Amino acid sequence: MSSSGKGQSVCRTPGDVEDCWNIALSGARGKSVRVIVESFVQFDSEITLLTVRSVSGTVFCPPIGHIQKDGDYVESWQPHAMTPEQWEQACHIAKSVTDELGGYGLFGVELFLTPDGVVFSEVSPRPHDTGMVTMVTQDSSEFALHVRAILGFPVTGVHLLTPGASATLKANDETSDFTVGGIEEALAIPRTQIRVFGKPETKVGRRMAVALSAGQDVEEARKTAVQAANMLKVEVNHVQ
Repeated sequence: MSSSGKGQSVCRTPGDVEDCWNIALSGARGKSVRVIVESFVQFDSEITLLTVRSVSGTVFCPPIGHIQKDGDYVESWQPHAMTPEQWEQACHIAKSVTDELGGYGLFGVELFLTPDGVVFSEVSPRPHDTGMVTMVTQDSSEFALHVRAILGFPVTGVHLLTPGASATLKANDETSDFTVGGIEEALAIPRTQIRVFGKPETKVGRRMAVALSAGQDVEEARKTAVQAANMLKVEVNHVQ
């Protein structure tokens, strides 16, 4: 049971098996003696297809593209360009997976777009980190859709209001005495919002905040979101 890249490693030779096994067990959430083994997939891009199961059926949010580094997402944007054939395959896969899981709510289905078609990667039975971009792009965010679905209300469709993007702030140190700075400068950028997660302590590589930007197109939104995120910083409070 992994999350955000924890417990992941690359096994290149038979001699790596024992170390990879130990890394998988030590990084897992919960206690288990089973691990997941995956093969490499050559893909052009990776998307999250937010899939909503409600009393009125299954609907899909416009596709979200994203970039991951070290198993963690650092950028996402909506919409991501797809061909009609890719969209049809993606919706079929997402519906098949979530129908098997059952229940109401929003599922974050991750998929690879490859030259040979769409390949399933994984699913999160909850709002997805890459989907935070929906707080600036959609008429209902992924969180609103999740609540609406699990409360038994109908979700008949999702509408994109504007292209948008998100970019994250990650910590470089470990401390419990810090503040997130640069917010005023980031918020001076038009059509930009900031979310600070309120985590009690930092860890190296831990996401502490996200910048959300809307734009005339995805390219503009991505550029603006990265610019805003670069203005944010984790400031360690030094005791005098």
